[in-house]
Amino acid sequence: MSKTIRFAKMEGVGNDFVVVPAELVADIDHSKAAVHLCARRFGIGADGLLIVGLTDQPGVAFRFRMFNPDGTEDMCGNGLRCAVLFAQQAGLLLNTSGEFQIATSDGLLKAEIIELGQKDRTATVRVELPAPRFAPEDIPFADIEESTVIDYPLHAGDAPVTVTAINTGSTHCVIFGHELPTEGVFQLLSPLIEHHPYFPARTSVMWATQTGSSEFTVRIWERAASETLGCGTGECAVAAAASVKGLVEFGDPIDVVSKGGTLSVAWPAKGAPIQLTGPARWVYEGEAQVAGG
Repeated sequence: MSKTIRFAKMEGVGNDFVVVPAELVADIDHSKAAVHLCARRFGIGADGLLIVGLTDQPGVAFRFRMFNPDGTEDMCGNGLRCAVLFAQQAGLLLNTSGEFQIATSDGLLKAEIIELGQKDRTATVRVELPAPRFAPEDIPFADIEESTVIDYPLHAGDAPVTVTAINTGSTHCVIFGHELPTEGVFQLLSPLIEHHPYFPARTSVMWATQTGSSEFTVRIWERAASETLGCGTGECAVAAAASVKGLVEFGDPIDVVSKGGTLSVAWPAKGAPIQLTGPARWVYEGEAQVAGG
């Protein structure tokens, strides 16, 4: 048995999502729906499924959930910004000026609409993500003898790589270099690192090079999605790794440039939430059939 649902297709720096109201999919297996809807050639095609709906928590604007194309639930900074614009269009935000709170899998996070664009179909949004976590058990990383995974010598197949692993709501592995990897290296090593036995929950891989005093350019291999044009939690991981390694000063805004565009990241201090600012855009809306209850 299937049912027809309304959806919005949205994107933030090229990270694209299928967004649906929570009440329309209350009787649907969200993981299975994500696999079906996110399929590039057999579904709508997206880097993830976002589910946005009301919550009965006092003082909370809405609830947000994100599912990867393989059905696993995750956290997503670009998706969170898109969810804010979706909530604004759906009338879930009673006040679009000032900060508000969102219920997520990582607890309550703050957000703010900085600017609404033409016909409210685009926006610049600032979202808060959890404080970066470096302990191996929080990443998770299998070599728990280390207190942190900073400049760790990892072997991907026969290739040695130096990685810094962080959880910024999702697990990430950051690799700094003087330049971005060649196409062959990127395509060969990224999936090996994603599935490395030291990352029991798999990991996204952020290849990064410093292109200015407060700017980094990245190429992104996202777990469960392969190469993506943007990754909000990953770009926060790059900024956090750069801060703890002393490549930038804590609190200074950092621009992270991916194939999809530029995001601004600010991390005031260790233990503090990290802030991500960037665009969200409503691309189109439509109807799709999914297996119902």
